[in-house]
Amino acid sequence: MPASFVPPRQVKIGDAAAFAGCTPRAIRHYHGIGLLPEPERGGDDRRRYGYEDMIRLLWIRRMADAGIALEDVRDAFAEGPADAQDGDGIEALLERVEESLAAQETELRRQRTAVQRMRVEGSRVGLLSDLVTERLKGLPEGSLRRADLDTLLVTERIFGPLGAAVQAARFVALATYPALREESDRVDDAEEALDDSVAVDDPRVAQVAAERHAFETALHAAIEESGLDEDDDALFDAWDDAHPETGDDEEDASGSDSGRAMCVLEATGKMPYDFSPARLRCMELAEELSAKNA
Repeated sequence: MPASFVPPRQVKIGDAAAFAGCTPRAIRHYHGIGLLPEPERGGDDRRRYGYEDMIRLLWIRRMADAGIALEDVRDAFAEGPADAQDGDGIEALLERVEESLAAQETELRRQRTAVQRMRVEGSRVGLLSDLVTERLKGLPEGSLRRADLDTLLVTERIFGPLGAAVQAARFVALATYPALREESDRVDDAEEALDDSVAVDDPRVAQVAAERHAFETALHAAIEESGLDEDDDALFDAWDDAHPETGDDEEDASGSDSGRAMCVLEATGKMPYDFSPARLRCMELAEELSAKNA
C-alpha cells in the first residue's frame, strides 16, 4: 500500500455493496429485517459503513451464498456473542442447515429416480408405482391405452399400489385378448350413450346393464383362464412380506402425500365423474346382477 494512501474510515452504501458483492437494495433489506444494524448517517444524511459493518456484511453474504435463510442468519447472530468467531447460535444454525441439505439431497435422489423410471418405462407408466409397473411389463407396445393408465392412476390414489396392481390384471387381459377389448369398447360406448337425454327407466338402461354384466363375467373368466388371479395371490403375499407389521398400503414408493390412499367415501366426494342419472342407474343394475349371480 503506498505510504500516501489513506483508507477511508467509512464508506457509502454503494461502495459497501460493491465490495460485499451485493446491491444497495439488498443492504437496505438487511437493515429492514434487523440483520444488519443501520449505521449512523453523515452530514449529508447518507449512511456510512465502518469496518465492523463491512465484516458483518461479508459474513451475511457468505452465509446467504451457502443457502442459509436470512432470517436464520439474523437469529444466529442474535444468539451468538458479537465478538466470537463461532457463536453457539451460528454453530446450531450450521447443524440445522446441514440436516436440511441432507434431507434435500434425499428428496432430489427420490425425484431423480422417479424421472429415470418415467424415461425407462414411459412417461405415464413410469408415474405409477413399482408394483403396478411390474404387473404391466411384457405387454405388447401400444396395447395399453391412455384411458387404462388413467384408471390405474385413479385407483392407486384411492386404494393404493396394491389395489391398482390387482386392477391391472383387467388391462393385462384386455391387452391379451383382442376380442375382449373390442367388446369392452362396445359396452363402454353403449354406457356413454346413456346421457342426460335418456330417462332412468328407459329400457336401454337395463339392456346395457345386462351387457356390462355379461362382459364382466367373460372378462373374469379370461383372467382365471390366464392365471392372472393366481398372480393376484402372489401380489398379496409379496405385499404382506414387505409390510409385515401393518400391511399398510397408504404410501407409494415416493413417500409423498400424493401416494397416500384415500377411503372410498372420501374419494367419492372429491373425484368428479360426468355420469348421467341413467348411466348411474345402469351401473347399479349391473352391480345387482353381479351380486345375484355371485
